[in-house]
Amino acid sequence: MARRRDPLTKDLFDWQPPKVAVGYGPEVVGRGPLDNRIARLIGQALRDARDEGVTRAKVAAQMSEYLRRSISEPMLNKWSSEGSEEHRIPLDAFIALVHATGARDLLGFVPGEFGLTVIEDEYAELIEERLLDDHIEEMQARRQVLAARRKARR
Repeated sequence: MARRRDPLTKDLFDWQPPKVAVGYGPEVVGRGPLDNRIARLIGQALRDARDEGVTRAKVAAQMSEYLRRSISEPMLNKWSSEGSEEHRIPLDAFIALVHATGARDLLGFVPGEFGLTVIEDEYAELIEERLLDDHIEEMQARRQVLAARRKARR
């Protein structure tokens, strides 16, 4: 007879660590030329915004307001199309896109190309603290080695 699971008891294996790094995974970015990967990222950010009820027209309007220049829905369509070779998103428009969609995962792409990771501010101090702990441990180990040498000479 199968045992019934208690719905009030938490499953230890359900726990997932919090997402520390900012960025889309390889399943979104994919492979291929850089311009195609960027277009895929833009498309994903626009789909995520749409899923939250924000249309491309609204994204374009918010970007226009942010940049103080006209951004149209057809421009967004071309920037998110892998087949549109003539239209690449400018850096300021990329920043406005992040602002308008809230897709901070876009910010992880460029540093990721250089082996770097973007993290939330709240984790920066934690990482620095861990690095300091490592340094303190290293210095204590060095101190013990020097003390042992000094005692050995007596």
